[in-house]
Amino acid sequence: MSRFTLDQEIKLVQDEMLLLGSLAEQAILNSVDALRRRDVAAAKGINLEDKRINDKRFAIENHILIIFATQSPLAHDLRVLAAMLEIITELERIGDYAKGISKVAIRLADDDTPIPIREISAMADKATSMLHRALGAFVSEDLSAAYAISKEDEEVDEQYRTIYRKVVQNMIKNPEKIDHADQVLWVIHNLERTADRVTNICERIVFVVSGELLELDNTDDEDKEA
Repeated sequence: MSRFTLDQEIKLVQDEMLLLGSLAEQAILNSVDALRRRDVAAAKGINLEDKRINDKRFAIENHILIIFATQSPLAHDLRVLAAMLEIITELERIGDYAKGISKVAIRLADDDTPIPIREISAMADKATSMLHRALGAFVSEDLSAAYAISKEDEEVDEQYRTIYRKVVQNMIKNPEKIDHADQVLWVIHNLERTADRVTNICERIVFVVSGELLELDNTDDEDKEA
């Protein structure tokens, strides 16, 4: 197999990965918007979109496995393809987080209890911005961007802690709303985990460029609920 053909195949996979990333990114934003508007129809649409995300992930995985089997990539090409196998799994999980948020939107559709939606929307915007930039950094193999974006995870963690405290304080004042509070906490958990997945993607950028497998996020999970 020629060098040109292998390059073409890798570019095709990258394009499909970026499309998958766009689907996951939009799913997160749409799920939070459905929660904001208490829009059951929109939330149910996100549940259906999750299947498209899953199917796209499996199609990309199959494409990569075919390249492994037929073209025997080595060195840098091997790292790129192996990294994309990991990244599409991260993207599929982000799609699952969006689906989880959409389920909360459905459960709370008839509940007029106030939600800190402005703060939640800001958290979603930050996490999806990180995702969008991380995928671009992967394609351009921008090592400095990978390190910088991974550090932004702490900003999302701080947003999480702020909302967490606010929800818990409200729950203490209104213990009859504990089920409602639990649903809101599930939303911010999914957004916090979205940013963690982006950090994992950044680690794959480092791997592709340097060949090193490094853990970029050293935050203790227990600290996120402190």
